Amino acid sequence: MPILHALDVVLELLRPGLLWLFVMLAVVAGVDWAVRTRRINPFGRIARVVRTNVDPLLMPIERIVVRSGGLPSNAPLWSLVFVAVGGVLLIATLGFIREQLDLVLAALGGGAKGVYRLLVSWIFMILQIAILVRVVQSWVHFRLGAWYSRWAFKISEPVLRPIRNLIPLFGGMDLSPIVAWFLLGFVETALLRAW
Repeated sequence: MPILHALDVVLELLRPGLLWLFVMLAVVAGVDWAVRTRRINPFGRIARVVRTNVDPLLMPIERIVVRSGGLPSNAPLWSLVFVAVGGVLLIATLGFIREQLDLVLAALGGGAKGVYRLLVSWIFMILQIAILVRVVQSWVHFRLGAWYSRWAFKISEPVLRPIRNLIPLFGGMDLSPIVAWFLLGFVETALLRAW
């Protein structure tokens, strides 16, 4: 398929491109951080170039860092973290899309059995992602009632509630997500072997 080949080419070009972008930004962020922390003369030529060309680009990140209680001098380092995480997420998302397209094409080539296997895999993957989101939300407190909380709760609660009723809390910890994760894996395997 041409779309799979195009995604492969994009991923092959994107990986080294993002790596070089990260390295260049690391150098720029390091110099900007050195100017901001006065490790480089703040009145020299390098500092003037950085303040006129780099600092305006970092202003939005600096505002976020300051609002979060951080130091403005850490804005270059946080921008580097944002670029690294964004690059990893972009590559992972494109790889996931490529993998899912490959699965869809294989399922369509396999007839009704292939479509059945694909749908079962997708349903259980969505359930497991919802459980994972719920677990992460219990560790990192997100705003309650947000869309990313509601969908995970609506999808996973019908699976977790019966397990939670059977298994008591263990030292104040809810084990139902762990049990549900493994049960979903067993049920998925059984359904895939059934046909």
